[in-house]
Amino acid sequence: MGEEDGGKYHRFLNPKKGGFRAASFIFGLTSLDTTAFIVCIVTMFLYFMRVMYFDLAGAANTMTNFMGCSFLLSLVGGFISDTYINRFHTCLIFGCIEVLAFALMTIQANLKSLHPSNCRTTNCVELGDCKRSSCLEGNTAFMFYISLSLLALGSGGVRGSLPSLGADQFNRNDPKEAKLLGRYFNWLLLSTTSGSIIGVTVIVKISLTYGWWWGFFLSTILCFIGFSVLSLGTTFYRLQIPGNSPIIQVLQVLVAAFKNRKLSLSENANELYESKEEAILAPKLSHTNQFRWLDKAAIYGAEGTTPWTLCTVNQVEEVKILTRMMPILFSTIIMNTCLAQLQTFSLAQGNIMDLHLGSYKFPAASIPVIPLLFISILLPVYEFIFVPFARKISGHPSGITQLQRVGVGLVLSAVSMAVAGFVEVKRRNQSLIDPKNPISLFWLSFQYGIFGIADMFTFVGLLEFFYREAPVGMRSLSTSFTYISLSFGYFLSSVFVDIINSVTEKVTPSKLGWLHGLDLNKNNLNLFYWFLAILSCINFINYLYWATWYKYKVEETQGNPTFELDSSKAQDDVAQLKSEAQEDFATKTKNESQDPKPTTEAKKDESSPTNESQEDASKLQNEAHDSLKNTKEASGVQQTGYS
Repeated sequence: MGEEDGGKYHRFLNPKKGGFRAASFIFGLTSLDTTAFIVCIVTMFLYFMRVMYFDLAGAANTMTNFMGCSFLLSLVGGFISDTYINRFHTCLIFGCIEVLAFALMTIQANLKSLHPSNCRTTNCVELGDCKRSSCLEGNTAFMFYISLSLLALGSGGVRGSLPSLGADQFNRNDPKEAKLLGRYFNWLLLSTTSGSIIGVTVIVKISLTYGWWWGFFLSTILCFIGFSVLSLGTTFYRLQIPGNSPIIQVLQVLVAAFKNRKLSLSENANELYESKEEAILAPKLSHTNQFRWLDKAAIYGAEGTTPWTLCTVNQVEEVKILTRMMPILFSTIIMNTCLAQLQTFSLAQGNIMDLHLGSYKFPAASIPVIPLLFISILLPVYEFIFVPFARKISGHPSGITQLQRVGVGLVLSAVSMAVAGFVEVKRRNQSLIDPKNPISLFWLSFQYGIFGIADMFTFVGLLEFFYREAPVGMRSLSTSFTYISLSFGYFLSSVFVDIINSVTEKVTPSKLGWLHGLDLNKNNLNLFYWFLAILSCINFINYLYWATWYKYKVEETQGNPTFELDSSKAQDDVAQLKSEAQEDFATKTKNESQDPKPTTEAKKDESSPTNESQEDASKLQNEAHDSLKNTKEASGVQQTGYS
């Protein structure tokens, strides 16, 4: 079915298709692409230190900055897929960039001539190179950063459009498919997890045993196969045709509200501007009293009726939704800062611990398999046992609300950092007492396992929250908010590392920062973990406030017919109706201001305002149906109705 939301008119190609058959191709790409990308996440930190000769802090910051850019660039993919190119083609375009990036990384890792020389030799003090964060320079540095930039752009663009492409295969206005939508996001996480398990075990083992370039080469092949799988599902997808730029629509509301800032607001929300198109053809968003200053964008002013001076109530409510989302988004950043530590410093810890599991030597970079196994086991339990049970109690299609799910994850992330601090104390004490007998690598499984469960709750909860709450024309952009949180979390990690080092080297007796140099046994990593644990507890209190304050989106859908449009002519007719409605509204407002009614007549109109408006609405509805009927006969438009 066609789907309209928030007063915007959006069309779909192949509206009868979709479902889990179409989503299965997306699960296939997700699994393969994640296998390729996770290899970079868990091995690049060691690659930076051993091959590119970064120091500990430099490698950590380069890694977190790369991840931050990758997640931030998901906005680009989300914006393009909402505005210019459909989500399927957006994935393919950015997928080609991602494959190219992996190929360049393979070439550099394989050719010794593209590796830097070690600048940290015995005479580095004389050369002034000891304090350099890396030994990269010249063409080597150029190729290194170009390949990383392309990988961040390609993977970010895919990440910004792929989850919404899969979610488009389910109609959330259908009660049956609304349940499937929640299941889709859980299975999307399971696909990510299964791909990650293969990546951190098989591919990482090959990379560390046979050479770094083998890992990047296999990532290139897997990524290519993944996007080939996505292409095979072309005939099964339900594709949304891009609409107006969501960013422009947001700017129009803000500009109109600013221009009309001196106008007074009426207590009656029905006096705010609505268009014929939105009143007749699409369900509208209920008016809310939060951020009432934005309502001024829907008041007719003296500057005319352009989209930059007069917006509909639905446009205003969409901006309110995005505004309400922001505190939720920012409340999850600290958790992702904690995640960054598990992909940097925790790997450095594992590299100097006992890697043996019996006679088998376990790669330190494969330790993330522990939380992935937790997720693989717990996710089906959550989906098939917990959700049906909770659904009977709460009546919510997902069992618990998305914000409740996120809250559970935030609590567990704080616990994970506290545990990480105690494990580091035990590891360091053992290393100082008996360096030849370090503690087992699997002590790290406690912090990884707890955080894995936290990620299962928070990541899927955020994806579903942003998709369900967003206006339909902004869903790719809004699901990218999940990755913005990840991006800011990684960037904040880099900031914290630099600040902690600069502050502690001034106040500690040794005049050395908590995270200086390469030797973890001389650092205070445990204090950094506990700092993040305390910060996470404070952040959870902040999140509780905003989650309680947040008002979920409410749509008025009863009595509104919906249409599936497959022609540009029909869309032009709708746009013309909207333009005419703006002109009629402006003329009516001017006439009322120039010819005020007597008091008794005004009171009479106020006491029974519905008769005339109902007659007008009925007349407009009949005109619209006649117009659409003619359009259908002329251009093959298919009409369906549901309430």
